[in-house]
Amino acid sequence: MRHNTQRRAHLLQTAVSLLAREGAAGLSYRTLDEAAAVPTGTASNYFRTRLDLHTQLAHHIHDRLQPDQAFLNSVSSLTGPALHTALLENLVERVRREREAYLALLELRLLAQRHPDLQAVLLPIIRANLQMNEQFSGAQALTADRVMFLLGYLALTGLFFEDLTAPGMLPSQASQDLIRAIVRISELQSPAGPAE
Repeated sequence: MRHNTQRRAHLLQTAVSLLAREGAAGLSYRTLDEAAAVPTGTASNYFRTRLDLHTQLAHHIHDRLQPDQAFLNSVSSLTGPALHTALLENLVERVRREREAYLALLELRLLAQRHPDLQAVLLPIIRANLQMNEQFSGAQALTADRVMFLLGYLALTGLFFEDLTAPGMLPSQASQDLIRAIVRISELQSPAGPAE
């Protein structure tokens, strides 16, 4: 069966919104058809199983959270701390702009803890994204080693979780302060010595 790519994109975007707003329990073929204002049975024609829907959602969300080419072009001449700062500031801005997408990703990650088939699909996507960022960081000499890269990664994911699930809890300047600290310490040798 041929599928309309625009309708698929519309269904995925609607699924992101549903997942972010209602959680995994609120996302079904029926609720997706209703929220997307499409005929009953449309979602099941595009996503043959719930695992297929969740898998396509995971890819869709990761694509949405990637930096756009215009931004990458705008920082292509930067190096060192200036590049690192610009990249982290853009990442924070993207996650805030794509709040629904990041919350939907958190929902998928929680759902994967209870469904090994989804975990088997989701972990490679997350791992590949992490490895791509780590390789870029190493190639650009943004961090001294893997430990320092992971320290920055985990600090930012913690910031995103707090910022998106408890708005206003952190001081307004928390992201700027954290970015400055990550850039400053990422050039240091990790206390554990060089990573294997």
